[in-house]
Amino acid sequence: MDGSSTRRQRLALLTLCVTMFMSMLDNVIVNNALPRIGQDLDAGISGLQWVAEGYSLVYAALVLTGGALGDRHGRTRVFRLGLALFTAGSAVAALAGTIGVLVGARMLQGVGAALLTPGSLTLLRHVFTDERERARAIATWSGVSALGLSVGPVVGGPMVEHLGWASVFWINVPIGAAGLLLAVRVLPDIPPRPRRIDLGGLALSAAGLALLVYALIEGPSRGWTDTRVLGCGAAAVVLLLAFLVLELRLVEPMLELRLFRDGALGGALLSGFVVSFGMFGALFFLPLLMQGVLGWSPAGAGYAGLPMTAMLVVAAPLSGRLTARFGPRPPLVLGLGLCAVGLGGLALYGDQARYPEYLWTLFAMGLGMGLTFTPVSIVVMTRVPPAQTGMASATVNTLRELGGVLGIAVLGAVLTDRWSDSLTAALHRLGVPPDAAGRIADAPAGALHGGGGPAAEVLPGPLRDAVDGAFVDGIHLAVLCGAAALAVTAVLVAVLLGRARPVARAGADGPRQPNPAEPVEPVEAP
Repeated sequence: MDGSSTRRQRLALLTLCVTMFMSMLDNVIVNNALPRIGQDLDAGISGLQWVAEGYSLVYAALVLTGGALGDRHGRTRVFRLGLALFTAGSAVAALAGTIGVLVGARMLQGVGAALLTPGSLTLLRHVFTDERERARAIATWSGVSALGLSVGPVVGGPMVEHLGWASVFWINVPIGAAGLLLAVRVLPDIPPRPRRIDLGGLALSAAGLALLVYALIEGPSRGWTDTRVLGCGAAAVVLLLAFLVLELRLVEPMLELRLFRDGALGGALLSGFVVSFGMFGALFFLPLLMQGVLGWSPAGAGYAGLPMTAMLVVAAPLSGRLTARFGPRPPLVLGLGLCAVGLGGLALYGDQARYPEYLWTLFAMGLGMGLTFTPVSIVVMTRVPPAQTGMASATVNTLRELGGVLGIAVLGAVLTDRWSDSLTAALHRLGVPPDAAGRIADAPAGALHGGGGPAAEVLPGPLRDAVDGAFVDGIHLAVLCGAAALAVTAVLVAVLLGRARPVARAGADGPRQPNPAEPVEPVEAP
């Protein structure tokens, strides 16, 4: 291969890695900015949930459709469109002056990420035709994607502290613009091919998820018996049930639910979903706890995530070795168990906690998450026919995103509900008049940040303590619920993988064993 071709390959790899890093980074970098966003835009917990959820919800709803659109209209063309939309959404988010505009911009980012992500791996395979070079390129691409998720909190904290919360969005604009320029110059044009798009599944799933998340986020503030909350919840159940029925009847479904018929695959899919459910919730709560109640700076809260990042790096190769020697069951069950213990351990510490006391919980959660990544990929690789590995990987990634969306919504609802009840009771014990108690309870921006918002700045000491104590009480219940879900899943996965046949299902040719030389679509980390 001549020097010009090699240089073009490297530039293509750089383009795809940088854009994937950016889209993965945006899943988590915003978390350390949430307290400052709540203060500057006067947003309560429901508004902050929508900032976090807007991106993930749209991404999860559209990522499979993004792959189908890439097939139908050309992977490169759709990739460029997605990158342009993501960059534009980042600029709008950085300029947002209201919480509504910010949430809308986050959703636009989600649309862009859903369009660019599915085509990234296909483009890599088209650029690198030699199997060894392709395998190295895919390994690099996968590692950079996971790195974006792991370093997001560490990078986001100092940026928020020194440059303001808008900086976590501004950083995407020059990177996106440079990536778009490179994408036009170095990425090959892949011709489109016929592909059916499951528009019915897209409409039912997007509408059902949006209504469900709306009901969960707004329920604590509006009341669970509110007509709008009940109506949205009921409509969400109907739409999502209709989506499941439709997907089971289609030959080319948007979400391949038949994978659950295999016990090992079902366990892997369930693991990815629930780990994201618990851990995305934890990543949402921890910056609010550290910066608000414990008084940490954004940079301090970001650096506090280093132990979790370090354990993710350590656990990845360890998980691969454990899976190669003992199969996927032990590392999956151990990973889920460690996540449950670490997340539940946060409930042992209150508003006077010191970092060294709960440091072990971060190590446990980081190690637990890292242990679950590789086994899921290997289960997909060994138990699915080669022609279906892309579909299976997309299904796992979609379920992981959905787990994160529902984790923030469900655990956030638990937190807000308990926070409101505890705060109301505490204010009553302090003899606060009902009118004043109502104003304090209805000012989540201040209460949520333990003095960081406008409402809490004027609160005297006892009321500040009541606000902080109520918020910690809400976090404790939320993390215990997440830990319980992880623990139950660990037991279910142990049973499912224990009953699974040891022989891989690969179709008519018999068992399919892992082939290190064969590039398999990697399953991204949550």
